[in-house]
Amino acid sequence: MVRDSQLRELVKLARDEATKRNFNQSVELTLVLKEIDIKKGFNLNEVVNLPNKPARKASICVVASGEMGSRARKTEIDKVIEPDELDRLGTNKREARKLVKAYDFFVSDTAYMATVGRSLGQFLGPKGKMPTPLPYGAPIESIATRFRGSVRVRAKNQLNVSAKIGDEKMDDNQLTTNASAVISAVEKKLPQGEKNIRNALIKFTMGKPANLKAVKEQ
Repeated sequence: MVRDSQLRELVKLARDEATKRNFNQSVELTLVLKEIDIKKGFNLNEVVNLPNKPARKASICVVASGEMGSRARKTEIDKVIEPDELDRLGTNKREARKLVKAYDFFVSDTAYMATVGRSLGQFLGPKGKMPTPLPYGAPIESIATRFRGSVRVRAKNQLNVSAKIGDEKMDDNQLTTNASAVISAVEKKLPQGEKNIRNALIKFTMGKPANLKAVKEQ
């Protein structure tokens, strides 16, 4: 089990290892897993809502039209795609790839889910970004707020997972709480929970990774 006191020390070590730069560095958590047979198709794709919101908010793309599209444009949605644009993207692989790369989360009116699958599925699927269905009358404002403060934790047939847990302007306690939230979410999806976690590392953009094993040895 990774205790909060260990995570806090890990954050402190990572901060000490980071070289100051004139930009706000991101902070990333990496979990190294063990005793999981990846040949059986291990796949993890979780969206974790961070308790403390980083300066950089996650970007959101919504596929909708009409009243739902209008509501989406009035919220903190980065891009709203209409059905006719979906058709165009379906014939332009370069633009489709660029769109999928540009946004962290995709949400779609349930009426267009099949169209999204045909037009963008081959690009969204491998990235684990297939859209969340948005039923008629859904509270798109609160959904957008939730995604804005969330991070995707993903691993496919590999024994490590990484996620950004904040930035250097956040204090150690905030980063520790976010790291703990990610670890808790991952543990719930592992076959043996915490027993499947071999190691944890935290790294600032311009720093060396701080290793949990080093903290435990102190």
